[in-house]
Amino acid sequence: MDKQYFDLMQFLEGYVRNYRRLNLTCNHNRSMFTKREIDYFANLGEMLGFDAFVEDSKFDKVRGRSRPMDLSWWKWDSRKNTENYDYLALHLERENQWNKDEDTLDKLFSKTEEGYVPHNVIGIQNIESTDRISLLNKLVVKKNKEQQSNVLMVYRYVDPELDVEKVSAYLFEQDGSFKERHAICKDDYLGYWYMCFEEEYQKKDLSEG
Repeated sequence: MDKQYFDLMQFLEGYVRNYRRLNLTCNHNRSMFTKREIDYFANLGEMLGFDAFVEDSKFDKVRGRSRPMDLSWWKWDSRKNTENYDYLALHLERENQWNKDEDTLDKLFSKTEEGYVPHNVIGIQNIESTDRISLLNKLVVKKNKEQQSNVLMVYRYVDPELDVEKVSAYLFEQDGSFKERHAICKDDYLGYWYMCFEEEYQKKDLSEG
């Protein structure tokens, strides 16, 4: 079966522009951020007609056991098969801890059973600094040579100079093309977190100046 790829950059746009709707404040802990973001993508998958599962299991051949996926979307079409899903449309991982960034990639690109190879993957990872991005992206390219998924990696890190969180997203497409986009994540005057794209944030600063 030919793989079904999404426009993951469009998914990123929705994630950025709807972030304020997650109602996350400065009082919420990291676990709540993870839960709300996973719930956002679970709801998106269901609205697009997929079956969405949180903490779904996927067998890891290297470890010899199942490991949970933070979120999975499965394609179901009873006209083709009344017993099994057609394919794993999306595997998403959301990780807050810096020291687990490579482990996140291991989950997204694990050696698994044929029916569990995701057509699309999204990784949302907090990292210590921009110094990690180049290494992690090289690992994505290396690990995806065999899996051949459509990949969106979203890295979040603190910019100490601007006193904001930056969001750097990288799309690895199957035709070999590579795209990137950057956003700002910060709290508003009421303490609620929102996102906007970097160019919009710069434009806002200029208009206020």
